[in-house]
Amino acid sequence: MRDGLGQATEYVFDNRSAHSDELHRCISEAYDTATFDRLAETGVTTGWRCLDVGSGGGSVARWLAERVAPTGEVMATDVTPHHLQDGPCLTVVEHDVVTDPLPETAFDLVVARLVLQHLPERLAVLGKLVRALKPGGWLHVEEFDASYEPPLLTPDEESARLYTAFLEAKCAVIRAGGGDPQWARKAPAAMRAAGLVGVDPRPRIELRTPGSPGLRMQLNHTHHLRDRLLAAGLTDQQLADVRALMRDPSFRAASSVVYSVHGRRPRTAEREGAR
Repeated sequence: MRDGLGQATEYVFDNRSAHSDELHRCISEAYDTATFDRLAETGVTTGWRCLDVGSGGGSVARWLAERVAPTGEVMATDVTPHHLQDGPCLTVVEHDVVTDPLPETAFDLVVARLVLQHLPERLAVLGKLVRALKPGGWLHVEEFDASYEPPLLTPDEESARLYTAFLEAKCAVIRAGGGDPQWARKAPAAMRAAGLVGVDPRPRIELRTPGSPGLRMQLNHTHHLRDRLLAAGLTDQQLADVRALMRDPSFRAASSVVYSVHGRRPRTAEREGAR
């Protein structure tokens, strides 16, 4: 993102952070299997041209490159794409989806995983992604709805309150950065309003347990977002205590709701039929 003066501004989860490698590992371990299953439903195969926006650690882009080989192409973009390198059928591009152009009617499949909710300009970017699709092309969006991720088992009520306070502070940090931690539930309607057809939202939740990738991701956030969480009102002692809580063998929590949403750009005949 860039501010009104054209200067780069920082995302809440910055790829340049020393904690970004672990964050990408946690996301990959927690969500790749479900993401890949959903992407396979689009029929993505050899010869397709795909765009992966905000590629992060690059696991989605690499999976797509294997699917479209040997004649297809995947363009993986990020504002700081140093976690990913060019490879067979894979081109890595430093790109800000908010301010930089994208080719129109160019892609069979566009993927935006855990990107749009962090962008104040998310609806404008969504329109840009839809225009980048070929007629009949697919847009795949995945986002968290953080309004639901309650603690389920804690040693005592004070521990439950502490975990909840951490979650609330994290949501406040995301909002302060221009994000919407609940936008996932709005994604299906936004995709339909942007002109997509066959919009198919599938929400799911998981159990977070000590050592699970979903809870390790939460632990990572206490480090990755430390300065912002302190500014939001937490203390270093509270962060230390919530880390200890998340390592307690008896701790259990529900994940946030993960929304996996498909939509397709209509072909000409479909557009005419909708009139």
